[in-house]
Order: sequence, then C-alpha cells, then structure tokens
Amino acid sequence: MTTLYGISNCDTVKKARTWLEKQDIDYHFHDFRRDGLDKKLVQAWVNQVGWEGLINKRSTTWKGLAPKVKQAMNNSNVIDTILQQPTLIKRPVLVSQDQLLIGFKQADYADSFGIDVVN
Repeated sequence: MTTLYGISNCDTVKKARTWLEKQDIDYHFHDFRRDGLDKKLVQAWVNQVGWEGLINKRSTTWKGLAPKVKQAMNNSNVIDTILQQPTLIKRPVLVSQDQLLIGFKQADYADSFGIDVVN
C-alpha cells in the first residue's frame, strides 16, 4: 500500500497527489495535522533519512524555533519536536512498499513506480 503523508493545503502535496492520480496509482492520503503521527513511524523516517533529511529548514515552523532548540537538534530529540510540530516535516512524505521519498520530484516518483517520464 502506498501512503502519502502531508497536509492538505500544501501546494507541493497537491502536486504529488495530482501526479499520483494522473498515473492511476492507488494511494492513501494521511493528513498529519488532522490524523496525527505515530512516534514509531517518525522514528523510522529519521532512521532512514536522518533528521536533516526530514526537516524543512525553509519552513515558517523551523524559523520560529528558538536558536537553542535548532542548535541542539539531533536524531534522538527531533522526534518529540516533530510530534509537537509536524509542519517541520518536508512535504510530502511518500511511503510505498519499502521506499521512502521526501518532497516531490516527478522524476523520483516516476523512477520509484517504474514509470517513464514524458515531458
């Protein structure tokens, strides 16, 4: 099962959803603002890509964190911060079988699903 995690009003999430739908890829959308996030799931993502690969440092949420919090961020303490402020996550997060993609790049999605990109 393919699951796309994000927030429904995010433009990049909307692009990813549109791409998946145009490719007739069956997926479940999980709005982590509305549906929440599981600590084990977030830990698995951090284990796979590291906290810096998961966090959007250009987000308003990141910019709003105290400098002390940002400087102390690591793979261990980032989980609780993400659970408290899930919009820190770079969106969308696509989980399909054993693959994890952070953000949306059409070529990466196409490669992941074995689809030829047509420009």
